[in-house]
Amino acid sequence: MVNTLSHLGIGLLIASVAGLNKRQIKIVAFMSILPDLDFILNALFLAIDGYLGHPMYNALYYMMGHREFMHSIIYSLIIIIYIWYREKDRMLTIVSGAALFSHIYLDYVTSWKMRPFFPFINEPSTIGAIGFFDPVVTLISFVPIFYILAGRVRESKNNGSYVNVTHASSKVNSLIRSFFQINGSWLTGISKGEHRSLYRKLLVIFVLWCAFNPLAKAVLISDIERTEGYDISYQNSYPISLGTFLSAYEFNDTAYKILTLSYLSGIEEEGFVKKCTCDQDSSAPYIQRALSLYNSSLPGEVDYPVYNVSTYDSNVTVVLSDARNPFAEYWAYFKTEYVFVFDVDGENYQVYVKRNVQYSKPMPSGMFE
Repeated sequence: MVNTLSHLGIGLLIASVAGLNKRQIKIVAFMSILPDLDFILNALFLAIDGYLGHPMYNALYYMMGHREFMHSIIYSLIIIIYIWYREKDRMLTIVSGAALFSHIYLDYVTSWKMRPFFPFINEPSTIGAIGFFDPVVTLISFVPIFYILAGRVRESKNNGSYVNVTHASSKVNSLIRSFFQINGSWLTGISKGEHRSLYRKLLVIFVLWCAFNPLAKAVLISDIERTEGYDISYQNSYPISLGTFLSAYEFNDTAYKILTLSYLSGIEEEGFVKKCTCDQDSSAPYIQRALSLYNSSLPGEVDYPVYNVSTYDSNVTVVLSDARNPFAEYWAYFKTEYVFVFDVDGENYQVYVKRNVQYSKPMPSGMFE
């Protein structure tokens, strides 16, 4: 599973092959998880977003949203320059930069849209060649963490401070406190070069895996395009399991064709989804209005919009979702629905979002123009 621990593990792998001391390893480890600290900024943003106008909302979203500015190349360059200025150590600067870029690339090569080239390119994009639950990345990244934890347990035993099973709760609490203190003894093994040969091999496998999968995906998409006779978006083909992707394309004016693709069998499943469940003529103005509002918002999750339009009393409700939603059973990214409620007799409207749950959350008005 690609998460903050995965990034930390990859950072430790990179540090382990560079011959750094304990203090330097701590710096590299911190660099490997630094982009994910944007959750603090994101929490602050969510606390104030209801008070923001549209231009300010978008500007602050770019700067404070999760996987936004702190996951960009320019932010990484600023941090790398700062490390060089403070440390004047070429190897530490290079390794810290590698840890930062590994984090950004690993997020970008999985299934989440990002803006790594902000502010030069504001459109969200993704490579989407490796799944969030990729077993290769998960296994490789957790090896150094496992050895660190095992080393600490072994050290506790040797020092006579090992706690038996009857005091398991105290032992776990002590281990957690020690881990977050990140004292020097945690990193002794890496600084002494223990398992360095293994770490070097794992790092090579990781780099090759992350480079190979985008190329393999390109070959698969190209092959499916020839089979279907339609252009298929590379970045809008998302991994849903190891070697399997969920894709779609506009089949005609009224429907999308949904495809499940795999390296082993090409097209595994296919189906069609109507673009609109509604009366086209009477619903068209509300659909256009909903689409215009959605396009003015961030983050831009819907690639293949479908609409369900209904009327109740003096309101028209337009539910906007992605055509792939019904085919991604376990992937929350495709479970987002935007619900636009328009007042028939005026310009007033409300917007709600539903993300893989049974209730809808009102969205701040500043999110839309």
